[in-house]
Amino acid sequence: MHKDFGLVLNVFDDKSIFTQKLHGHSAIGHNRYSTSGSAANATNIQPFRVHYSKGNLALGHNGNLTNARQLRDHFINEGVLFQSTSDTELILHLISHSRKQDQLDQILDALSKIEGAYCLVILTDDKLIAVRDPNGFRPLALGKLDDSYVVASETCAFDIIGAEYIREIKPGEVLIIDRETINGGDIKSHFLVGRTFISPGQESRDLKVRTKFNTVKGVIEDRPVIIVDDSIVRGTTSRYLVNMIRQCNPTEVHFMVSSPQIVDPCFYGMDFPSPDELIANRFNRDPERIAESLGVDSLHYLSPEGLVAAVKEANPKGQEYCTACFTGNYPVPVEAGVKKEENELI
Repeated sequence: MHKDFGLVLNVFDDKSIFTQKLHGHSAIGHNRYSTSGSAANATNIQPFRVHYSKGNLALGHNGNLTNARQLRDHFINEGVLFQSTSDTELILHLISHSRKQDQLDQILDALSKIEGAYCLVILTDDKLIAVRDPNGFRPLALGKLDDSYVVASETCAFDIIGAEYIREIKPGEVLIIDRETINGGDIKSHFLVGRTFISPGQESRDLKVRTKFNTVKGVIEDRPVIIVDDSIVRGTTSRYLVNMIRQCNPTEVHFMVSSPQIVDPCFYGMDFPSPDELIANRFNRDPERIAESLGVDSLHYLSPEGLVAAVKEANPKGQEYCTACFTGNYPVPVEAGVKKEENELI
């Protein structure tokens, strides 16, 4: 196994890593976006790998477990030692502590005990397993490269390696791939019911915003400008972009947002767990006050009803959509007040 801080191209820039260190016919990789556990803690870098009574097992996780605190407290009371502060490690403990005899049954048993948002890739000695949570909060796709199967959280990964997209892994699906076959099933669950704003830390967000945008004064000067964005979370990106545009002397600046106001934290894998961070809450959800804070002449949001109607028209398969951050209606129970780095040692 090889993992470190940094971009994939930098971490794996030494070709000898593949010729001398990484051997085998199957592999998993993980690009971490921290929602549980510090981004600066090296022990939180995934994939996680363990050797236990049933063999070797490696795990990569995209998402956020909403019952992580409850599970961690249970294991601590049982005397279990933790190597990281990531909620992903809890899944490994659930697998290794399962009373089931078969490794696959242990994995399915563990899945029945976790709640929240998760897409998993699990590598055993003879299988590659892909899992998507029953609500389908995070995307996961299946592809094919020559005679091999590949799984990725974004289909653009297939384009880079020349793989063919096959289909989305369905919500609640467990896909098992070995040398001979590919099989799927459903999670039996007791609860079946490069963006800038998600960079860890405000200082990092500010830097990324400064390097992301550029303006052309000749296009903007003496003209009205309308900014269209998919959302406003903390307002970091929006405020800086408005300032850049104002420096080019437009006659007026208006902001159109193609989502409702984000007023509640996300516990399903996005890095805005505190309601106090959200710009809508800082200004009592008043669009005029938010507009004044951003420095625009007007600000308009899409309504929750309008958003749902728009996405249903674009994808008329009758799926339900999570609107928790707009409405406070959480499809999976959450525990408010959980802090991302609460398990870090001081």
